[in-house]
This record gives sequence, C-alpha cells and structure tokens, in this order.
Amino acid sequence: MRHLISLNDLTDDDLRSIVDRGAWFAAHPDARERTLDGLVAGIYFRRTSTRTRTAFSAGALRLGAQIVTYGPNDLQTNTGETTEDTGRVLSRMVDLLVARTSDAEDEMRAWAAQDRMAVVNAMSAEEHPTQGLTDLTTLHRQFGKIENLRVLYVGEGNNSAVALALALSRFPGTVLELRTPPGYGLPVGVLDRAAAQAARSGASVAERHDMAALPDGFDVIYTTRWQTTGTVKPDPDWRTIFDPFQVNESLWTGSPRAVFFHDLPAHRGEEVTADILDGPRSVAFDQAENKMHSAMAVLEWCAA
Repeated sequence: MRHLISLNDLTDDDLRSIVDRGAWFAAHPDARERTLDGLVAGIYFRRTSTRTRTAFSAGALRLGAQIVTYGPNDLQTNTGETTEDTGRVLSRMVDLLVARTSDAEDEMRAWAAQDRMAVVNAMSAEEHPTQGLTDLTTLHRQFGKIENLRVLYVGEGNNSAVALALALSRFPGTVLELRTPPGYGLPVGVLDRAAAQAARSGASVAERHDMAALPDGFDVIYTTRWQTTGTVKPDPDWRTIFDPFQVNESLWTGSPRAVFFHDLPAHRGEEVTADILDGPRSVAFDQAENKMHSAMAVLEWCAA
C-alpha cells in the first residue's frame, strides 16, 4: 500500500502515471475495471464535500471495492483516542482510508504510520493534492498535453492553489502566473518548493499581489471560491481586498482562447461572474466529473 498525503510524495513518473490513468478512465466510461475487487475503502469526511466524497465513493465502488463511511462524529478520536491508535485499528479492517479534515497534514501522516492501510489526503489545511491531480487530468483531456501550457490563477493562495503550484511546476515549459490578494498568497515555503521544481523541470511559477500588467496568451484562467471550506478570514474587510481579483470578461481581452477552470462550489457574482462560469469557455463541470476519474486512478495507485 502507498500513501498520497502530498503531491511531493509522488515521483514525476508516479504523477504522470496517475494523470494518464485518470484520463484513460475518462475516455473509457463504460470500461468495467475491477482492480480493487475484494478491498474495503474507508471514507472519512470531517468537512462538507460534494465532489470529492462522491468521487472517491463512486470510484471505489466502480473499481469493485466496498466502502465504509464515517462522519465527523463517528470515530473515537472525538473521545480522546490517539490518531495513531485509530490508524492502527482501522488498518486491520480496511485497506484504504480517504480522509478530509481541513486540519493539519500531520494528522494524516499519523494515520499513515502503519503498513497495512493506504491513506489518501482528500483535503487538509495545507494542500488539496487530489484536486491538483484532477486539474492535471482536466488539462490532459482538454489540450492533449500539460507541457508548455500557460495558466493564470486568480484568487486566494489556498490549498487548491498549493496543489496546482506543486503539480504544474513538474512539467516542462508550463507557466503558472498566480495573482493573489495581498496577505492571502501562497505560503512562502510552498512558493519556494514550486520555484525549485520549476527550475529543475523548465517550468515557471510567479506570484504577484495585484492585477496590474497582466501577461497575455493564457490557455487557462482558474479561480476558486473566496471563502474556503473550514476557514475564517481574520480581516473583517477581506471582501474589499478580494474584489479586484474577480474573474470576469475583462480577463479574456488578452487571452481570447482561454478556457475557465473552477474547483467548485462557486459563488456567482463573487469570485466569478455567472456569464463566465455558465458560458462556453467554462469547463468547470467537466473538471468536476474528472475528479471521479482521477480518484479512481489514485485508489488504484495506492493499492498497487
């Protein structure tokens, strides 16, 4: 069993293999692969989820696994059992654990401190790695490649943005331009790691905290909702800071062929206007579907 806690846990070959397999599942929706036959997957979500929870649950079932679901109040960690003990017990009953906590990644690594059960990070405070894999799968399907694509990310440097930076920086020739509100950028360590990966691969990652002097010629314009699951912004006037970073028609002036990505859920009229989200440029709902195909690839990789 192999764990996926962070995209940094994957080699370049593993990353490409998961993306290729996710794209294969998307291209063969009627295939009846039973590669997880006889396995049991635990699905533990302490935070709300529509796409990720359904993607992993449906994906596991489609691959032949059975699932056991846990809500936020179902495990004895709520009554004082240690995370390590919980992981040791679950590992003797289930083969994979898919978990969303919105809390520290260290908790997932504590669950992973055993050698029987694979652990998948379905979103922690620091990173949303399975969203990053979904985004790569969507790029692969949309453009037939990931290399040399130009992506503009607009909005908070949240866990989805972290995953995007750690993912795209692995691919030669890719350009990731992040425009994040002041005080809401990528964590310094993440930007440093992404820049180091980009230097090694021949990619480019840059971040600014305004919308001035925006380059042209992007292939993708990407945003996420401003109010991220499980977080509260300390500044009561944060919306004023975020307003200039709304995705609207003006961003297509210099990138008329760009498609629009959004990890959903969306708040129309806040981070994106309705005409963009619901218009012909948007592939946000294809991106959501790809989460299931990508989840299937992740589960297979972990169980291999």
